[in-house]
Order: sequence, then C-alpha cells, then structure tokens
Amino acid sequence: MTLFDVAKKNIQGNVKNYLIYLLSMIFSVMIYYIFVSLQYSQAIADGLQSSESLQAVLSQASVILILFTAVFVWSSNAFFTRKRKKEVGLYALLGMRRQTIARMLFYENLIMSLVALILGVSLGTLLSKLFTMILLKLLDNPVKAGFEIHIEAIGQVTLVFAILILITSMQGYRLIYKFKLVELFQAERKGEYAPRISLLAAGLSVILIALGYWTAFKPISTTQGILVNFSIIFIGLGAGTYLLFRSLVIEILKLSSHHKKRYYRGINMIGTSHLLYRIRSNTVMLTTIALLSSLTLCGVSVGYSFFYTQKQSAEQEMPFSYTYAVSENGLDVAARQLILSDAKHPVIAEIDLPAIATDANLTRFAYQPGNYEPNQVPVKLISASTYQRAASALGYKERLQPAGRDVVLVRPLYTNLSADEVQGNRISVTTGNEQVSLEVTGVAEGRILPWGYPDLCIVMSDSLFSQLSKSLEASTYKAFKVRGQETTKETATALIKLSGDGSGMATFYQQYRQNVENAGINVFTLGFLGLVFLAATGSIIYFNQLTEAEASKGSYGILRKIGVSRKDIRRSVAKQVLFVFGLPLIVGLVHSIMMLKALAGINLISGLFAVPILLSGGAYLLIYLAYYAFTVKTYYRTVSAQL
Repeated sequence: MTLFDVAKKNIQGNVKNYLIYLLSMIFSVMIYYIFVSLQYSQAIADGLQSSESLQAVLSQASVILILFTAVFVWSSNAFFTRKRKKEVGLYALLGMRRQTIARMLFYENLIMSLVALILGVSLGTLLSKLFTMILLKLLDNPVKAGFEIHIEAIGQVTLVFAILILITSMQGYRLIYKFKLVELFQAERKGEYAPRISLLAAGLSVILIALGYWTAFKPISTTQGILVNFSIIFIGLGAGTYLLFRSLVIEILKLSSHHKKRYYRGINMIGTSHLLYRIRSNTVMLTTIALLSSLTLCGVSVGYSFFYTQKQSAEQEMPFSYTYAVSENGLDVAARQLILSDAKHPVIAEIDLPAIATDANLTRFAYQPGNYEPNQVPVKLISASTYQRAASALGYKERLQPAGRDVVLVRPLYTNLSADEVQGNRISVTTGNEQVSLEVTGVAEGRILPWGYPDLCIVMSDSLFSQLSKSLEASTYKAFKVRGQETTKETATALIKLSGDGSGMATFYQQYRQNVENAGINVFTLGFLGLVFLAATGSIIYFNQLTEAEASKGSYGILRKIGVSRKDIRRSVAKQVLFVFGLPLIVGLVHSIMMLKALAGINLISGLFAVPILLSGGAYLLIYLAYYAFTVKTYYRTVSAQL
C-alpha cells in the first residue's frame, strides 16, 4: 500500500468530518467559476451599455472571493490540524519520519482540493447558464442565454485553487516540524484555563459600540464629515465588538453563574463552564463572523435598495427625458427634429431653461462640497419663472416666489440639507466688480437640471436673474419630457451620436440603463458573495464546535456515568451551540441596522430598508439554522459516542 493509498483511506474513514468542509469548498469553487465565466459571457456583454462596468465589478468581487476563500480554507485547515495533532503524534511515535507524515497530509489535502475543484467547476459549468439568465433578468434584458464552456475561466479557477492548495499544505509541514511529540499528544488540553476579566475592557466595549451607534444617528452635511463619521463607526464597532467578545461576554457568563437557581438546574453549570473557559480562545472567530455578517447584511440591503429605487434615482438624476445646451452649431434644430419624429414616444412638454453657470463663495454656507475651495464653488442660477415652468411640466407641487436678494436652494442630490440648516446662510456671487450677497431662505426638493457634482442650483427672482444676466453670461438648456422614456433607446442613442462626444447631451434612458445595470450587477454580486460568506462562516463555527466536542468527550463521559441522562446532555449541547451561533448573528444584525441608518442619513440609500433587512436577515437565519441543527447533531454524536 502506497502513502497515497493511506491518505485516501484516512479521508474515507473521516468522511463525515470532512463533508461540510468539502461541500463548502465545492460551493466556493462553483461560485468563483461562475463569477469568472460571466466575464466571458457574450450574452451579457451584448445586453450592456458598457461591458467594462461588469468586468470591473466581477473582477473586484472575484478578488474578494479569493481572499475570503483563502481565509476560510486556512481557518478550516487550522481546525483539522488541531484535531489531528494526536494522530500525527501517534504516527511519529510508531517511527514514521516527519517528512513522510508531511507528504501524507499533503496528499490528503491534495485529494480533497482536487475533488472540490472538479465537482465545483463541473457544477459551475452546468449552472452558469442559470446564473447568466438570472443576471440578464436583473439587467432587464431578454433572458436568452446559451450553454457555454469557457476554457479561460477553468484555467483561472484551477490556477487560483492550486495556489490555495500549496498555501494550506504549509500548515501540515508547520504541524510536523514545529511541535514536539509531547505537545502533539497534549494539544487538546491547551486553552482550558479560567479567563481573567478586565472590567475596563468590558466597559470600553460598551462605550465604543455606543459611540459607533450614536455617530450613525448624527447628521452629516460635508464630505469631510462623512469620512470622519464613518471612520468613527467602523473603528468603534470593530474594536468594540472585539472587546465585547473578549471581556464583556465573559463577565456576563460569570454573572450568570451567580444566579444559583438557574445555574444549578440540570447541567447548566457544565454548559456555562464550557462556554466560559473557551470563549476567549474564540474571540477572533466570533468577532470576525459578527463583523462579516454585519457587512454582508448591509451590503445586500444596500444592493437591494438600489435595485428597487433605480427608476426613482434616474428621475432625480435626470428629471427630463432629454436635456441639452442650445448652441450655434445646429445641434438644437437636428436634435429637436429627431425627438419630435419619435412617434412611439410623444412629447409631453418642451421647455427652455435659461441658466447662469458661475462660481460662488460658500464660506458662509452650511454645505461645503469636497474637492472645491469654499470661495470658488460652481453653481447654476435660474429664475423663479423658469423653475415654475419646469416644475409644472414635471408635476411638482412646489411654488417658489423669492423676492429681492432672497434665494431658494434646490437640495443637492445625495445630501440631507434641510431648510432649518440653510435658512439665513449667505452665498456670494461676483458680477464684474460687485460682490452680490444672496440669502438662502429655503430648500426646494424638485430638481429640474441633470445631476452634476456639486449639484448646486439656486432659484432667484426674475428681476434679480435679469440683473445678473447683464454681467454674467446665461446659457439656455432645451428640455423635453416624453412618454415611455424608459424605452427610448434608439432616440437616445441617436442623440448621443449626434452630439459627438455626448458631453452636451443628457438623456434619461442612458442614466436609467446605467442605474439598472449597476443595480442588477450589484444585487447579483452582493447576493452571491453573501451566500459564500454565510456558507464559509457557518462552516468555520461547525469546525470550531467539532474540535471542542472532541475535547469534551471525557467531561460528558463522566456526567453520563454519574447518572445524567442523554436528554439533558443533548439539551446542554444545544444551548452551547446556540450561544456560539446566535450571539455573532445578533450582534452582526444590529450593527448592520446602524450602518444602514448612517447610509440613509447621507441619502445614499432610501430610509425604508426594513424589507431588505428582513429578506437578507431571514435568509441568513434559515441557513444558520440549518448549520446549527447539523452542528448540534454532530456535536452530540461526538460526545456521546462512548456513553
């Protein structure tokens, strides 16, 4: 029998323990292959305005997936390595050379990885058509996709996972050459000590998490404020969560032991002791899972929010169906003719929008756009009558009547500026040698011009606009509103081509399609990355609990001998595993809600994120419940094998 045969028999003898690891690896390979193959899909490329956006998103997602898969594989191997230290020690005791043992472990890892690679690529190839159709549906394109096999994708996946095999095989060599024989036999006893509690660290965890939550509710009006607030949120929640699991949870477990009636009921004492003595060694794992769960839930919810508000966002970014600057090169006549000739999309409204584009001094204004000096920020000035004509055409109910040098600010998109924040603020505009100071008296919600950073549009009285027009050059924008603007592909494409580089032409359809594509790609990417993260984190907890179950055999054997029933043992196991699965999930869910609140505060997403949270949280819960049930069953089977 060769060493390779021994490795195969080892795997066959431990197939139950390896099953979750193998299934998770297969799932990771499958998803990674699908992501890579989508980059080569001709059906998707044909349905996109810009295939580069898909390439960029999927490439970034692939990198994230590789990194996470590498961490998952490394962590999983670490658990198996710890579990097999005694076995490796026995091989060494029987006279097997370290080099031979290392080769055997390498063969085992190679066999498992090759099986995962072959099955993962095979399933990915079979399911790639399905996922292509799902993505086409999300992109609002005809769902027509053929069966494709991409050799480039297979080669890329094989290369990546071959590197992972080599990296994880290093763990086996480290196990063999680093530890002494006596350490290998006593590996399961390590970490069994009463943890010391730092009340300062426990209190600090509450303060840091509270600071992160408080910052999430804090209003933000500047780019610098966004960076500062989100830095506080990430640092506060990250450090606070680590200290939570390292100190506060231990303190809570110790305090629970003071409740004598509950502590001594059944074998609660045993379950609490197991958690208490081992929670600190699991701090990094629980922290990582809690933070990763919060980011995943937040990402999926953001993607969901973008997907179901894409039309609304396009209407805010591009209020009219077509908008272009009137010029002397004949574009106006040709563009107008082209729009009016589209019988499928009749014109509802045609508006001329005179506007003055100039620089303003915003040093005395509440909103400070980033990347601009406060005393030289681009703004657009329009008259009240122009705004009212456009507002009527767009169906807005707002009626603005500024007088004198009082002006109204059209609220910039993706900001949460309120009337109370800007009322009384002043904006200065230079006209010739004169500095005209304008007082902001309110904020209007309805936008009438295409979005463009910093998106500052100021509505003033007709007389003031006429006065400023004498020294500041005014431009006229032509705006059209048509029926069925979501389906104006041919006309929009012809208009962009007519304008040359497209810089002077803004179309609703182009913005709408860009939003649909970005939202569809993001939902698809975030959804499947979330599934991979969930499968991997659930597997990591499973391996961790399986390792602890092996170390707890003796304790439960003693309990059984002194008369503890199997039912009580199973109940104790279920409570312990529930604590390990439930705590990081609850912490991650609450963290994600707070981060979504912060994102809603800067108008990056709609404030109505209850539905995506419920859907993504519900999916997480269902899959975690499946992992939980399987872990409880395996844990109990392990500790009761000799009862």
